[in-house]
Amino acid sequence: MLRITELALPLHHPDEALPAAICKRLKISPRDLIRFKVARRAHDARDKMAILLVYSLDVAVKNEATVLAKFRKDRNVGTTPDTRYKFTAQAPAVQSEIRPVVIGAGPCGLFAGLILAQMGFRPIILDRGKVVRERTKDTWGLWRRSVLNPESNVQFGEGGAGTFSDGKLYSRIKDARHLDRKVLTEFVKAGAPEEILTEAHPHIGTFRLVTMVESMRESVEALGGEYRFQQRVEGIDIETRGDGTRHVRGLHIHDGSYLRADHVVLAIGHSARDTFAMLHEAGVYVEAKPFSLGVRIEHPQSWIDTARFGPSAGNPILGAADYSLSHHCKNGRTVYSFCMCPGGTVVAATSEEGRVATNGMSQYSRNERNANSGLVVGIDPERDYPGDPLAGIAFQRHWESLAYVAGGSSYKAPAQRLGDLLAGKPSSALGQVVPSYRPGVTMGDLSECLPEFAITAMREALPVFGRQIPGYDHPDVLLTGVETRTSSPVRFKRGDDLQSLNTRGLYPAGEGAGYAGGILSAAVDGIKIAEAVAASLTQTAMPLPE
Repeated sequence: MLRITELALPLHHPDEALPAAICKRLKISPRDLIRFKVARRAHDARDKMAILLVYSLDVAVKNEATVLAKFRKDRNVGTTPDTRYKFTAQAPAVQSEIRPVVIGAGPCGLFAGLILAQMGFRPIILDRGKVVRERTKDTWGLWRRSVLNPESNVQFGEGGAGTFSDGKLYSRIKDARHLDRKVLTEFVKAGAPEEILTEAHPHIGTFRLVTMVESMRESVEALGGEYRFQQRVEGIDIETRGDGTRHVRGLHIHDGSYLRADHVVLAIGHSARDTFAMLHEAGVYVEAKPFSLGVRIEHPQSWIDTARFGPSAGNPILGAADYSLSHHCKNGRTVYSFCMCPGGTVVAATSEEGRVATNGMSQYSRNERNANSGLVVGIDPERDYPGDPLAGIAFQRHWESLAYVAGGSSYKAPAQRLGDLLAGKPSSALGQVVPSYRPGVTMGDLSECLPEFAITAMREALPVFGRQIPGYDHPDVLLTGVETRTSSPVRFKRGDDLQSLNTRGLYPAGEGAGYAGGILSAAVDGIKIAEAVAASLTQTAMPLPE
C-alpha cells in the first residue's frame, strides 16, 4: 500500500471528498483506487475561519509501482511502513528459578512486564500500592475527605500517576521501530477506543484507564507473570565481585521478606522519594536532573474553545480545544504550559503527609466546565539546588510544605486570581472561574509558596500568553498551587545496555529514572527495557539504537 501524508480538506467536507482528494493527489482515476483507510487525522486551526482536517492515509491502488514511481521526490507519498511489533527474543524452555522483577506497575512497569510475559519470561511485578480499584477509593478519600494514604494515592498504586491524568497518548519521541504503535495496539486490545490508532492527539481518560489496566494485568498473569501489590522495596542487595563490578542479588521488602533477583527493572515513578534515597545510599549512581514547578491555571473551557476554534467551537470532530505555550523571560527562566487537560479538573496529587501538590485530570469525554494546565517555570540543579543528587527532592518538599500551610493545613490548596497575582496582592474572593480542585481552595497569595523567580517569570509570561490566546490572562482566571511533580528530580543513568552505570542487573526505566515524560514515552521505555532484560537473559544482541 501507499502512504499519503499532509492531505488537507475543510473541516466540514463531505465523505466523498476524501477519495476524490486521494485520486487528485495521486493523479489517478477513481476506478484505479481500490481502497483506503485513515492512518492519522489531525486538525490545523491556525486560521479559525477555515479550519482544516489533515490526513495521513494508507491507499491501495492498481499498478502501485507505476504510481509510486511518479512521486520518488515527494516526501508526502511513499510506501506504507510496517508498524507491526517484532519480538527480539524468546524465553528458553528451561529457565532459571530467579525470575526477572519489575518494580512499579505504572505505564513503564506495565509494558516491561507485559513484553517480558509475551516473550515467555514470567516476570514478577511489585508495586508498593494497591490494585487500581482499591487505589481509586483511597485517592477519592483524599479528594473528598482530606484523608491521605501515603502508600495508595495519585502517585502510588497500579497504573501509576498516569491513571489520574488526561490519559494523553502522544509524545515528541522519534521512534523508528514504531514501538508507540505497539503501545496503542495493546491499549485497544485492553478496551481503549480504536480511534487512538488514528487521532493525532489521542487520549483515554481516567475511568477507561482503570478498566484497561485491569485487563492488561489479567493478560500478564495469563502468560505466567505475577503481580504482588503492597510490596514496598526497602533495600537492594548488591554484591561486589573481585573485579570491582557491582551486581544485584536481591530485594528486601518492607514486610521483612527477601526476593532473590538478578534482573531488576526500576520503574518506580517520579515520586518514589524514599526509594530514591535508598538507592543512593546503596551506591547506585544517581544525579540531579532539571524539572519545573509552578501552578495549575484554570479557564472556562468555552473560553479556550472560542479562542482556538472561533465559530467552529463545539464541533464534535474538534472536541475540547487545547493549547501549548512557552515564553523565555528576562530573568533567564522559561515559562510554559504543561500537561494541558481540556474539560478536566485540578486534582490533589500529594503522596506525603503535610504537603500539597497538584496535577490535572480529564475523563474521556472532556466535558467538565474548566480547562486546566500546568503553568510552570523551568529550574535546574546547578542554579537552584546544587551540591547533592537528591537536593531537588528537598526543593520540591520545601514548596509543597509551604503550600500546605498556605492552604490552611488541611490539604486544601492555595489559590489566587490571575489579576491579583499580576497586581502583587492576595486574593480574598473568587471571580468568574469556579475552582475544580478538591478538597477545596484557600484564596491568598501564591508568592508565599513559590520562589520569587517563578512569580516574576509568570507575571511576565501571562500577558504574552494573553496576546496569543485572547482571554488567557483575564483577571478572574484562577491559579492553584503548587505544581511540583512535572518530572523526576533525579536521573539514574544507564549505559548502552540500559543497565545502571555502576550496578549490573539494575535497569532504570521510565519517568522515575529520568527517561520518559508521560504515559506513551514511559510505556515505550518499558518495552525497550524489557528487550534489554531479554537480551541479557538469552545472551543475544539488543536491538540496534534508533
